[in-house]
Order: sequence, then C-alpha cells, then structure tokens
Amino acid sequence: MKLFPKLAIIVLSLACLPVQAAELRVLAHSSFSVDKPLLAAFEKQYGAKVSIIKAGDAGEMANKLILTKSNPIADVVFGLDNSLIGKAQQAGVLAPLPAELARGGKVSLPGAVAIDYGYVTLNYDKAWFAKRKLALPRSLDDLTQPAYRDLLVVENPATSSPGLAFLASTIHALGEDKAFALWGKLRDNGVKVSKGWTEAYYTDFSKNGGGRPIVVSYATSPAAEVFYSKEKPAEAPTANLLLPGTVFRQVEGAALVKGGKEPQLAQQFIAFLRSDAVQKDIPTRMWMYPAADNIALDPVFKHSLLPVSHDTPDAATLAAKQRGWISRWTRVVLKSAG
Repeated sequence: MKLFPKLAIIVLSLACLPVQAAELRVLAHSSFSVDKPLLAAFEKQYGAKVSIIKAGDAGEMANKLILTKSNPIADVVFGLDNSLIGKAQQAGVLAPLPAELARGGKVSLPGAVAIDYGYVTLNYDKAWFAKRKLALPRSLDDLTQPAYRDLLVVENPATSSPGLAFLASTIHALGEDKAFALWGKLRDNGVKVSKGWTEAYYTDFSKNGGGRPIVVSYATSPAAEVFYSKEKPAEAPTANLLLPGTVFRQVEGAALVKGGKEPQLAQQFIAFLRSDAVQKDIPTRMWMYPAADNIALDPVFKHSLLPVSHDTPDAATLAAKQRGWISRWTRVVLKSAG
C-alpha cells in the first residue's frame, strides 16, 4: 500500500510532460517558400513541426530523392514538375495519392497534386542590348550567328529543371535531329552552361553583373525584378524573349514519398498547399502562377508576358525520352569542354 502514493506521483509527472509534436519532413527545391504565419498556422492546427529540406535545383532535388530511396529523408516532396515526375515514378520513390486529394484547377500533373505552373523561356537584359544597339534575335537560329556569340547562358539539363525544360522545348519544336544540330551550333557559338538557375541568373546574367545578356529563366522574371526593386521602376530592366521553340510550360506539384513516416500529415500538407491562402501567396513568393482557379494576381505581373503558346512535350514523352536526350545533349554540348 505504501507504493501507491509514489506510483501516483510518477504517473502524474509523466502526464505533465510535453507531448512531442510530429515532424513533417518536406523535401523541396531551393526556390520553395511559404509565408511563415501560414506555415505556423498549419503547425498549430495539426500539432506538427514542419522541417523544410532544401536540395538545390529541382533536378538536384529529384536526384537526391531517388538516391535516398532505401532510407527516405522526407515524407512529402514539393517541386517535381512535368519534366521530372516520370523519372521519380520510374524510380519508385512516390506513394499513391488518395482520391480525395485529386482536384480541379488550371493544370494537372500525373502522380502528384499540381500546386503551381509557369513558363521557362529566354529573358534578356534591356540595357545591355540598348547600349550596344544590337537587334534582338528573332529565332533560335539567330542565336547561332556571330553577332550573338558568347551572349547566351543555359542551365545543364542533367542537374536543372529549367535546363531540361528548355532542351525539351527545342526538341518538341524542331524534332530531335534538328534540335541537336542546333545545340551543336550553339556550342560553337559560345553558349555557356551553368549547373542551375541560381548560378545562371545571379552569376552569369549581365543584369546581375555577369557577362551574358540572354538567360534561360522564367516568363515571370521581369515582374520579379520590379517587385524586389527598391526604386520600383515603371518598366522592368529585363524582358521575355519568346522565340519559337523556347517556351516550356512547367507544372510543379507535391507528392507523397514512399516510405515516409507521416503519410497522413503529408496529405494534409498537400491540401494546405492547395488552399486559397497559400495559392494567393505563391505568385509573388515563388513567381509561378497558382494552379487553383480564381486567384487574382498582383498588378506587378503586367511586366511579364503570359505566353499564348508553348512547346511542351507530354509527361509520358518526357519520362521515356529525357535520359536519352540528356545523354545526347551532354555529348553534343559538353564534348569539347576543357
């Protein structure tokens, strides 16, 4: 009988210990961003702690997801797009989505819930071209001409989703043989290859101090330039260069990671990403268009062009062909490196 008071004390003490919040591990590319108050509200609602694991460009992120298949480092992944989703599915790293997560919207993505979309295309530095009084190129073939030597920087399609998207758009427009012949001419005309979008845009692009006035980026990049400028110029310092064969519609999604520790919480997070509050936040945070319908855009988007057409292979073609495309591109473009 003397043991009961001690036992009661122990039980009471254990009951007073704080309950550890479940941890949701979110694997994402380096551009992923959610408003902190919105994220905090999600954590409070579900009694969870969200840990964002950023893994570089989306291409690098996909590779990391596959390499850690035997011991998953995340429960949910954001940023797989229509150029990468097939690769992830073939590697068997994604879990099936519950039917209730499937929903309408402007775009869709097989094996994932579409969260946003945008357009990969060329952008140029207005001041650079104005100073030199050089006419803008009017076709992909123009970029192979001497007047445009050493002016273009692209991302490596083996490590960058914009790089792969841009390669795919040239192939879709021209066909494989003509596209790779074009890439050979671009190589001979001094095209520079960067590992990912961050290096290409913030290191190599002339607008940011580099030596290349034409860069593979996004159609929303001019709007972002104005939004983040302290002076808020009347016109953007950069502009889209929507040449035929250079526009790819990129759809980004969120998917469940096979073997994730928190599948239910992961599903709730995906639903959170498609909520109106997050969808309204996406355009001026990640500079993509919201996948949900009826989301108003900030007026700053007037500085960017919304492409009326694009050269985007379907997801099945991208999944089946991209390994061969990347291998051939590497032989053609990088064979003379060094």
